Amino acid sequence: MSRTSFNELLEAGAHFGHLRRKWNPAMAPYIFTEKNGIHIIDLNKTVVKLEEACSAMKQIARSGKKILFVATKKQAKDIVAERVKKIGMPYVTERWPGGMLTNFATIRKAIRKMASIDKMGTDGTWEILSKKERLMLSRERAKLEHNLGSIADLTRLPAAIFIVDVVNEHIAVAEAHRLGIPTFAMVDTNADPNVVDYAIPANDDASTSISLILDIVCKAVAEGLEDRKIDKDKGEEEVEDLDERKLKKYEADGEDEVGGAKKGAAKKPARPAAKGPARKSSPRA
Repeated sequence: MSRTSFNELLEAGAHFGHLRRKWNPAMAPYIFTEKNGIHIIDLNKTVVKLEEACSAMKQIARSGKKILFVATKKQAKDIVAERVKKIGMPYVTERWPGGMLTNFATIRKAIRKMASIDKMGTDGTWEILSKKERLMLSRERAKLEHNLGSIADLTRLPAAIFIVDVVNEHIAVAEAHRLGIPTFAMVDTNADPNVVDYAIPANDDASTSISLILDIVCKAVAEGLEDRKIDKDKGEEEVEDLDERKLKKYEADGEDEVGGAKKGAAKKPARPAAKGPARKSSPRA
């Protein structure tokens, strides 16, 4: 069963594209028609592409890997932050820090710096510092939290990234391509769908369209996480059952060995008394 319908996308305004003069010819297969100088996206193809993207993202989440969500444009940043935070995935809604993927080690150093400042408040170091030093560290901590707080739990490169507006986030797309990271994206009529692995043709400017697509995608990721939890519980139960069977078999083998030893002892014939050399009778005097 499809995760969404034509009418649902239509009501959200996902079919509205950009002006004809701004279009990208590579989007021609996904354009249904033109009306009043504006391209109309074929929502039937949107349904298909959205289903493909959701299936792939569900499998990634089920494998226990992270998906990074990127949306720095004004219409999308609050929507992405609200939806993605619920499923525990990292996201970037402020300025994309250049080299975030290709120079990930440096980004991790900045995150560790933020953690070390937090540690100062708990181990007593904060009280030793002067007022000026505390002020400078507080400002640095606030800046790091603003830019990198949403990816603090990202300890390694993400397995995939989801992007809203590939034109606006072209640096993120380029870095992902360089590292071979799969890319998922909402692609409007002014963008090239070939720059991403899973393109979802839809209006990436309307908040209603972004909200609908994000809801569907986040639901698919949540399903993957739930399936992972079920698989993990099932695996633990199977390990417990296997250990229990091994224990029973070990006990049964031990009982068989004891029983066999007793049975062998019962059947063993009594050992005859040792016969010494026959005595010679001494001659009578």
